[in-house]
Amino acid sequence: MHIESYIEYLQYEKNYSSHTISAYKKDLSLFLLYVEEQGVVSVVDVVYNDIRSWVTGLLENGDSHRTVNRKMSSIKSYFKFLLKIGELTVDPSSLYKSLKVAKKIQVPFSINEVLKLLDSPYDENHFEQSRDFLMIELLYATGIRRDELINLKIPDVDLIRDQIKVTGKRDKQRIIPLVHSIKNHLEKYLGLRSVVAVSGVNELFVTSKGIKVYPSLVYRVIKSYFSKVSLKVKISPHVLRHTFATHLLDHGADLNAVKELLGHTSLSSTQIYTHSSMAVLKGVYGNAHPRSKK
Repeated sequence: MHIESYIEYLQYEKNYSSHTISAYKKDLSLFLLYVEEQGVVSVVDVVYNDIRSWVTGLLENGDSHRTVNRKMSSIKSYFKFLLKIGELTVDPSSLYKSLKVAKKIQVPFSINEVLKLLDSPYDENHFEQSRDFLMIELLYATGIRRDELINLKIPDVDLIRDQIKVTGKRDKQRIIPLVHSIKNHLEKYLGLRSVVAVSGVNELFVTSKGIKVYPSLVYRVIKSYFSKVSLKVKISPHVLRHTFATHLLDHGADLNAVKELLGHTSLSSTQIYTHSSMAVLKGVYGNAHPRSKK
């Protein structure tokens, strides 16, 4: 079924992350198992009705519309690959229309919550505390993704120009300026890091054992620290990225500039952050427009 070739295609031609490839592979395995159980001998025999019945089963088992659409993205990508290599002449998934999904409203941290955390005392000579606060400060100051933070390397940090080079999705690179207040913290952390880091590990953020930090560690750090200053149900590195964008827009930043800082390819991806700024706009409107005061 050309699965290995498909995985290599995702990895080397599409430049998908290992996390995305793992999710695609899992979705595809479940789908192929399903059609096999339905008596479909080969993937070339799959028709749209097979796909539709699989989707129906997912919905009946409680999968959300968002989850089903994500899984179908994996399946559609696979069939497009088979079409590309000439294994298929007709794509059975082409008839699938994405299910309607209600937009998720992410609630950002308030400025007071962020400042309360960043201004709280910590032992700057303690490696883990210094690292944790720097991770939080860097996520808020730059809006980078969790994976971008994890893969940030020491040569990517330019303390002379006060900027970092970030490698985003599909290896697209961008330069993000650093606020000057981070510089001293970075220099202090690098000194602590040099003591614990394993030889050959080039990533900026490492564990106490000296190896590269991992996704769940970054999530736990954000969850642990922000739970002390915020009562929000959703606390994650992505909420901090959302907070970065919202605070910039609330203070008059240009939408296109925020788009570039976030590493978005299209403006529509950035516009999801404007809903939080609408509250600020309404406040300005209410205070300034003559008719709003009547």
